[in-house]
Amino acid sequence: MPSENESAHDLRQVSRSIVESACEAVIFADRDGVVRLWNRGAELIFGYAAAEMLGGSLDRIIPERLQRAHGDGFRAAVDSGRTRHTDRVLTTRSIHKNGSKLYVDLSFGLVRDEAGAVLGAYAIGRDSTARHLAEVALKARVAELEGRLDARSGAGADAAAQPASTG
Repeated sequence: MPSENESAHDLRQVSRSIVESACEAVIFADRDGVVRLWNRGAELIFGYAAAEMLGGSLDRIIPERLQRAHGDGFRAAVDSGRTRHTDRVLTTRSIHKNGSKLYVDLSFGLVRDEAGAVLGAYAIGRDSTARHLAEVALKARVAELEGRLDARSGAGADAAAQPASTG
């Protein structure tokens, strides 16, 4: 039977293996916003190899118009020890290495040390671009069909409101 120390080591290895092989992005940035963990899933979704992202900024994958809000939110979360988005999955915009626009479903949280001090923040996410675009197209189609139905209903109501011709 393995010792407690060996079991803890095995569990750490299992956890590391899961994170490294997951197709979902698993990203960790330290308190300064420096990327310290970028797994295979993040490589697949965003197109950047870990070597390109580790030690750098998340700004590479954040649209320029959202970078300030992201930075402000990140700093507020690590400084206060709270995030507004705990226990929720948010769909947000992102950028692939090739410049294409992405929609990504992300969950966020803070990582703490044994004393409870915030070490940084993590995000776990998946590419939801295809789903998001399909939903937008579906909503547009529904609106179009509702418009046609309203036009027909209005035309029918207009005809019914006209006095009958006695010719």
